[in-house]
Amino acid sequence: MWVKQMNSFSDMLSQAKNIQEKMKEVQENLKKIEVEGVSGGELVKVVLKGDYEMKSIFVHENAKNEKKEIIYDLIVAAYNDAKDKLKKKTTSEISKVTGIPNLPPDFKMPF
Repeated sequence: MWVKQMNSFSDMLSQAKNIQEKMKEVQENLKKIEVEGVSGGELVKVVLKGDYEMKSIFVHENAKNEKKEIIYDLIVAAYNDAKDKLKKKTTSEISKVTGIPNLPPDFKMPF
C-alpha cells in the first residue's frame, strides 16, 4: 500500500511539473496578447499588451471638443476596459492549459 501511495505521489508531482512547464509557456504567450479598450463611443482607445504594458493610446479628433477632465476620464475608462478584457483573456488561456478555472494570470506554482 505504501508503494501505491508513493506512485500516486510521484504521479502527482509529475503532473504538477507538467502544469508548471505549460504555465511557463502560457506566461510567455500571454506577453504577446494585445487587447483594445474603448470609451466614449470610441473617442478614446487604449491598447494593452499581455503584461499590462500600455502599447498605444488614441484620442479621436472629436474629443477636442470635450473638457480636459472628460478626456482624462475617458482615458481612464478605456484603460480599465482594456484591463478587464485582458484579465478575462489571460484567465481563459490559463484555464485551457491547466484545466483549473479562475486562476489569476500571475499564478506561480509552489515549487
